[in-house]
Amino acid sequence: MVTATTTLVVTVVTLVAFTALGLWYVRRRGGVRSAEEFVSARNSAGTGATTATLVASVMGVWILLAPVEAGAAFGGVSAVLGYAVGEAIPMLAYARLGPRIRELIPEGHSLTEYALARYGPGMYAFVLLVSVFYMFIFLAAELTGIASAFELVAGVPRWQTGVLVGGFVLLYTSYGGLPASIFTDAVQTVLVVPLLALSAVGAVVALGGPGAVYGQVVATDPTLVDPTFFTGLRFGFWVAIAILGAELVNQTWWQRIYAARDAETLRKGFRRAAVTNFCLVLVAGLFGVAARGVADIVVSGEGYNASIAFFVLLGEAFPEPLVLGVVLLALLLVMSTADTLFNALASVVTADLPRVLADADDRTLTWGARLLTVVVAVAAILVSLRAQSVLRLFLLADLFGAAVMVPLLYGLYSRRATGTGMLVASLAGLAVGLAFFPAPIVRSVTTALPVVGPLLPPADFLPAFVGAAGVSALVAVISARFSAATYDLERLATTVRRFDTGAPETADDPTD
Repeated sequence: MVTATTTLVVTVVTLVAFTALGLWYVRRRGGVRSAEEFVSARNSAGTGATTATLVASVMGVWILLAPVEAGAAFGGVSAVLGYAVGEAIPMLAYARLGPRIRELIPEGHSLTEYALARYGPGMYAFVLLVSVFYMFIFLAAELTGIASAFELVAGVPRWQTGVLVGGFVLLYTSYGGLPASIFTDAVQTVLVVPLLALSAVGAVVALGGPGAVYGQVVATDPTLVDPTFFTGLRFGFWVAIAILGAELVNQTWWQRIYAARDAETLRKGFRRAAVTNFCLVLVAGLFGVAARGVADIVVSGEGYNASIAFFVLLGEAFPEPLVLGVVLLALLLVMSTADTLFNALASVVTADLPRVLADADDRTLTWGARLLTVVVAVAAILVSLRAQSVLRLFLLADLFGAAVMVPLLYGLYSRRATGTGMLVASLAGLAVGLAFFPAPIVRSVTTALPVVGPLLPPADFLPAFVGAAGVSALVAVISARFSAATYDLERLATTVRRFDTGAPETADDPTD
């Protein structure tokens, strides 16, 4: 077993190295010159940098937890395939949506700006709530996951992991903003992809080779290696909808739409990221299938959690060099997502500061963004220290995203979509989703409602997510069809403006 001291040394060295890289890169390019550059890095990333930051931003430590849990507990190979497809779909969707967003809102920064300009304060407030809730839960889940994994594998106290990771990532993101995040993402991607591949090969070798792994899995449960297993396919279907809804309200991707050098760069970057993300999630999820085959290590019991199946296997069966490699992989994964989410959360609020602070100058906006990054980081670290499981909150945030995704984006194409109509559509979809949602904390509230409670259908994730997305889409289309209002989509370009109107664009990214 790897000791806590060895794990902490690897952690600190890695964190110091990437903090130094981020700070060096920003200082080399002359620092962050404006709030505009801090939150958008507009038109600065070429195809390589765009692809790398998309891959690194989505590939958090969750890929060693959630897809593994899918493979171990929700249907084996078929569930993993569904999860991998679910991660690829949002990237393909943005390859089409991104150019449209850039065309209609060329000087934008955030999805909340668009929601306010297109739909007004009601829908804006709802979208802001959903987006911030999802991203904060994502960030807390990442820190919780890495703290839990290090505690299990090496006995590292959770507070040490949370403070170290959160603190160091905060140093370079609060100073360098999105430019620093994109640069470190590129380096992290170059390291993460081969590390994951080597970890997969090492795991197969440590377990006796492909034949031995396959035999153990089949002996445990033959359905785990059946790609047509209905339970796994069912899981993959609803989880794909959940992921799509969540990612379409994720400010992370809206930032990168504007960071890409041009529309063609954006398309290529998102398409390549879709393929890469599919492969990475597939490989990670197969860890869970393999772990189920080792019956004397991964068993059901008191305190067992399928999401840590791989780390249980890792700590018991793998040699120390392989354990250290996976520790480094997990650390790089959480850093790549944490810096992205710090920036995304800060940018959402910073984009709204000019509406709250009268005559806010560029210095005020820049320091406001940095202060908000610190606040977000501290809050997420505190949550990660106390959280036992963020999965249920994660799924609840996904449900909100599934309910709002179509009404939010429909206004990019329909002139007759109204703020009231899209808000009603979102709330209708959410109501249907909550009626089926299985989480005990939600179910205890919905079943206690007078009159409605006793009539609620059985809890099930599939109708919850399909209902939330389907009903909201149907109500949105019907609402627009019978609306007498028309909105000139060209107004978006004049309503949403840069923070530093008239300032020069940022320089091209040398990492491309």
